Amino acid sequence: MTDKLKTYEYQTEIKKILDIVIHSIYSNTDVFIRELISNASDALEKFRHIMLTEEPVVDKEIPLEIRISIEKEAGNLVIEDTGVGMTKEELIENLGTIAHSGTAEFLKQLQKHPGESAEIIGRFGLGFYSVFMVSDHVKVITRSYKPAAKGYVWESDGASGYTISQEEGIKRGTRIVIHLKEEKKEYLDEEKIKEIIHEYSNFVTFPILLSEKKINTVQAIWTRRPQEIKEEEYTEFYKFIANTESEPLFRLHTSSDAPIQLNALLYIPGENYEVFGLNRLDPGVHLYCNKILIQSKVKDLLPEYLRFVKGVVDSEDLPLNISRETLQDNQLVKKIGKHLTKKILSTLKDQKKEHPDKYRDFWKQFSNFIKEGANTDYENREELAELLLFESSKTKAGEWTSLEDYVSRASEDQKEIYYLTGMSREELENSPYMESFRAADIEVFYLTNPIDDFVMTSIREYKEKNLVSADNANIKLPKKEEKTDSEEKKEEKEKVDDKEMKDFLKWLSKHLKDRISEVKVSDRLVDSPALLVNPDDMMTVHMQKILEQAGQSLFSSGKKVLEINPKHDLIRKMVTLKKEGGQDELLKMLADQITDNAFMMAGLETDKSAMVRRINHIMNNLVKT
Repeated sequence: MTDKLKTYEYQTEIKKILDIVIHSIYSNTDVFIRELISNASDALEKFRHIMLTEEPVVDKEIPLEIRISIEKEAGNLVIEDTGVGMTKEELIENLGTIAHSGTAEFLKQLQKHPGESAEIIGRFGLGFYSVFMVSDHVKVITRSYKPAAKGYVWESDGASGYTISQEEGIKRGTRIVIHLKEEKKEYLDEEKIKEIIHEYSNFVTFPILLSEKKINTVQAIWTRRPQEIKEEEYTEFYKFIANTESEPLFRLHTSSDAPIQLNALLYIPGENYEVFGLNRLDPGVHLYCNKILIQSKVKDLLPEYLRFVKGVVDSEDLPLNISRETLQDNQLVKKIGKHLTKKILSTLKDQKKEHPDKYRDFWKQFSNFIKEGANTDYENREELAELLLFESSKTKAGEWTSLEDYVSRASEDQKEIYYLTGMSREELENSPYMESFRAADIEVFYLTNPIDDFVMTSIREYKEKNLVSADNANIKLPKKEEKTDSEEKKEEKEKVDDKEMKDFLKWLSKHLKDRISEVKVSDRLVDSPALLVNPDDMMTVHMQKILEQAGQSLFSSGKKVLEINPKHDLIRKMVTLKKEGGQDELLKMLADQITDNAFMMAGLETDKSAMVRRINHIMNNLVKT
């Protein structure tokens, strides 16, 4: 039996707003299902809370669930819930008016900012009206949970107005019958509905039944307490959310109520698909509000370098626009992101300490991401520095050590942390830059990744010790405290006369003026005759080389300082040749050759053709003598 039908006319302003809601907010019409399921879930949650208060309710025996059915012949999609339902007054308030008294303010804001309709609409609760994107007629059949409440039917085409009538025999809850537009009949396809539910509403607390079959089979385990969750559940959820069969390396399950309410379950994968030559990874974290998907693969939540992290973040505090497709308050998202970033970095630090073998597996896969962060995330620079691993002169080939370990091994009076950059460990071990460090028994990090130089420059210091490249011109290493008598005699014998050395340096500086900024005697060389050092404290030679190769002419390496070893036989012979005279051509060739050698050892370009001709000439002279 149906009571007299009463018609309600939409006001002009309401019609305008409905037109905007239907045509302007959503870029994807699938979301109307998400909105209606979200409303149904809210209604069920409210009823569950009411039951806990022992307030009298109607139809107490009906299970709490959401049912979706398809009426193909009639062209209807039906979504119903057994939640709190609505009274006649609530129907008018919730479905008959928009934003209640806020209509005028809504239109005022829209006139001021016509290009920001989605942002402005976001302040008004209009999710239900998204149904009119796909429907030309909607019927809402509902009965409130209150024992004395009657059943009502609300109907509208979303244009002219709506009707409300009283009807008998309605059970508690809300049933929405959506008559689909002719061009929207794809929503009569059961598989499509299932896909949409899996994408947006898979973690709704209450059962969602499609044609009597439960669709949402995966639990939202991130809302449960960690001690209640089995290891297998964590693993299975990761496989679902990451769409993989592999297992994660680490996980972070965290909750907070202040200053932001959130639940997050994040995973560090066991594999990095970027290294397989695939495209740059999309962000792997999905954003939920009360278990309803708001945005998948959120770009602005975590910093770019954490794009490998997989998982979900759920917050009740998120202010959403009506479409749930754009977050209304980016500042809040940034606050959540900052909180989670620190949590992730802290988790990695703990894993590095507690599970070093597993952390090394992580480092093999994701070291470049952490190094990217060290270059870009100034705020978390110290936390990222704790995560870095490198080979060093104190480790075996293929083994890594950390900045913390380096400092623990260094002497108390060592004020710097040293590193050297090159193409391979073998190259670095044979580098003339290592001679003085080896003699002084000072550890040097071996950096063989092009990004490493930039990492060290970005970090700059660790535990009040500056990070210094071994090719820096200003390095002063401690000298050996005591020398044996034989060492002192040998040194005295090999010592070049100060005036002769001064004259030689003057001549060499003049000869190399187009290539070298300064020539000076080295106190760091042991076995090599010469090496280049970098007067630039900000950039190493290797870094400048990389930038030049990338076409960054702004970062021209400029002239370097040439340091010569006064104890080396070749240098001593050149000093003698300069003093005695008569072999200027040979002296110049030797000067050019030791300079080219120094350039090559520093990884810098030199004229190879000229160098080969010069070597041939020198060898020819040797054969003739």
